[in-house]
Amino acid sequence: MWVIFAQGVLLLVLFVERTLYLHRGQIRPAAFIEGIKNILTKRRIVEALTVCEETPGPVAAVVKTALLHAGDDEVKLRFAVQEAAVVELPALERRLGSIAAVAQVAPLVGLLGTMLGLLATFQAFMQGGEYATARALSAGMWQALLASVGSLLVAIPAHLCHHFLTGRVRAIVRDVEWSANEIMRYLLTDYRGKGPADEAPPKS
Repeated sequence: MWVIFAQGVLLLVLFVERTLYLHRGQIRPAAFIEGIKNILTKRRIVEALTVCEETPGPVAAVVKTALLHAGDDEVKLRFAVQEAAVVELPALERRLGSIAAVAQVAPLVGLLGTMLGLLATFQAFMQGGEYATARALSAGMWQALLASVGSLLVAIPAHLCHHFLTGRVRAIVRDVEWSANEIMRYLLTDYRGKGPADEAPPKS
């Protein structure tokens, strides 16, 4: 039961940390990209970079990379954006494997506790012979049932937490992909078609 309790505490800590991290990194990509476009329309690319730096999350980081390579050709721009996404996205899935491990291991720990409880029950029965008392037998049965229930109380929320966080990660990944494509399309068409910029983007 102490092992199951420790797994429950670990699950709670990981879930809270991941939820806060993903909540901080999830923004409204459409509004963010529209704001960046409005700034770039005024040829203020440095101001757009500042907005990206002040905005948390992988969407802003990928958009910032695109702005830093705004003067490159299409191939270099796409490569730089893809490289930035490769760096940012693994951080979103960090510790999800630990939550999945808790969901898978908790029932096994509960099964072990159940087996130990049954062993204690049979041991009490053998020691008591034909006159084994209900009290002597109930202690092992109680241990077995408690271990089973405790493990399920940890494993079921762990599966739900993993499913919830995985969904949040997928949503952020879609936002990153959409934002990257949208800012690259803007930089390669509308932005370059407006003549020389008043402010040149800093060299990466």
